[in-house]
Amino acid sequence: MNTDDNALSAVGVDADDERIYRDLLRCPRATLPELAAHTGRTTVALRRACSRLEALGLVSRMAGRPVRFLPTRPDVAVAALISRREEGLAQARLAALALLAETPRTENQAPEELVEVVQGQAAVVQRFTQLQQTATNELLVLDRPPYAQDPTEQNVEEMERLAHGVLVRGIYDVSALEIPGKLRLAQESAAAGEQARISPEVPMKLAIADRKTAILPLSTDASAHADSAVIVHSSTLLDALVTLFEVLWRSALPLPARSAGDQADLPDPELFTLLAAGLKDEAVARQLGVSLRTVHRRVSELMDRLGARTRFQAGLLAARRGWWGPDA
Repeated sequence: MNTDDNALSAVGVDADDERIYRDLLRCPRATLPELAAHTGRTTVALRRACSRLEALGLVSRMAGRPVRFLPTRPDVAVAALISRREEGLAQARLAALALLAETPRTENQAPEELVEVVQGQAAVVQRFTQLQQTATNELLVLDRPPYAQDPTEQNVEEMERLAHGVLVRGIYDVSALEIPGKLRLAQESAAAGEQARISPEVPMKLAIADRKTAILPLSTDASAHADSAVIVHSSTLLDALVTLFEVLWRSALPLPARSAGDQADLPDPELFTLLAAGLKDEAVARQLGVSLRTVHRRVSELMDRLGARTRFQAGLLAARRGWWGPDA
């Protein structure tokens, strides 16, 4: 079993009761006095704890005297608790819809109900996390500074949504990919199933869950922290934000794949990936951990191999050769 002292907290088992359950697993059919001697607890405390565990289905009382409690198999017991918790959550969702139905129609359509302003970096992070967690079908993301969370760390909630089959489409601004390590994280997300593209014209940071709710920062200042945001609910404004995403998506380019496998025969796969992403030489040097002079030399060698006079032409020639592009 997991050695975490309170691994079952998510299904409503407190830490002390879980320890007693573990003791019972190690000493099945023990009497309360035997269990008390083994654990150092009083029989009164054990009897109360076993009653709570019995109510949760983690133990069952055996017939006869003295009183003994038999632990239920962990996989069976925990599966039942998870099912019970899921039923409770489903009922809570239905209750929320019922409460919304009780709200006067005029209140549902009031402008102040369609747009919320969130203040404080911690509050922005919390609402962004909640928005991602509520996505069941689709998550649309425009990724660019400013950030409320550390941009050099992987977005755990997005990876969980991808694992649950949620369609995630992300458009990364070139300025975002200039952050050291950000390109690698974007490629990891793409490898996990995200449909990722890049664009030099992402106007703002944005996330839209199931085309029902969106969050975007109040400030577009890339040097500032995202310490305030706007939440937009179903409305013509939200429809406009979805349309903006789709327009940008059509003009954006696919994010270059990580330099591995079928790209191993490229003249300089890692460098080409960074150049194809649109990074400037200074940013490429930071990503590769080399000098600016080395980047200039390697770019020149790459262009010579392709027979290109400009970087743009190099990109076109590479795409035609199948090194990079929508079908690569």
